[in-house]
Amino acid sequence: MTSFTVDYEGASAMPSPNHGERVNGCGPDILVLHYTGMPDDDQALSWLCNERSQVSCHYFVHQDGQVLQLVPEARRAWHAGKSFWAGETDVNSRSIGIEIANAGHPGGLPAFPEAQIAAVVELCRNCVDRWSIAPERVLAHSDVAPIRKVDPGENFPWDELHRQGVGHWVEPAPVGGGRFFQRGESGQPVEALQSMLSLYGYDVDVTGEFCDRTKGAVEAFQRHFRPARVDGIADISTIDTLHRLLSSLSKYNPG
Repeated sequence: MTSFTVDYEGASAMPSPNHGERVNGCGPDILVLHYTGMPDDDQALSWLCNERSQVSCHYFVHQDGQVLQLVPEARRAWHAGKSFWAGETDVNSRSIGIEIANAGHPGGLPAFPEAQIAAVVELCRNCVDRWSIAPERVLAHSDVAPIRKVDPGENFPWDELHRQGVGHWVEPAPVGGGRFFQRGESGQPVEALQSMLSLYGYDVDVTGEFCDRTKGAVEAFQRHFRPARVDGIADISTIDTLHRLLSSLSKYNPG
């Protein structure tokens, strides 16, 4: 593909060869946000457009707010990798992927510039409006691939996106003391935690055993929704924040 008409009028086309058909004709109902995790933004962009990389995304947002579209939204970009959300194992077929130029954890978690976040907000709002993507399906790469991925990181301003009408959010409960659950523990409270994580969408088996997979899901949840402390320990703050998020969804609390 050498050229295409952009889906978002605020973007310029820069075609990547790395894409395919969406499986079973799926349309996107998930939005996945990434950071590039590389110190050089142009190098990251070049890699996403290099056939040898076998990776891509639909949109790339520069630090100055410039938006490029690499893959048409009708096509399946290769951005999420091995991933899972709410029973879906082919997240690429169900999603739009947005790469945000930021050095991320390897670069010491630099702040996202205001111009860049403003551009991300406008792009996300446009995508969710056109595709009717539910707020709780605006996700981090780390949400759909816990343990394996940590982007866009705990410094990403999910609260600001929510204030601008993008994504699902409640004010996280303050970090404090009290009972907590961690790797190696077992019992009904752990089973209840796993049930809540699974109901929200995370890839967690409800076994009652606080295993590495459960710890990874807790870390991913904290990174997105309780970023003040990301340690994989299910403390009162984490559990309360998760419960209030679920309670705000009709599927959990239809009344």
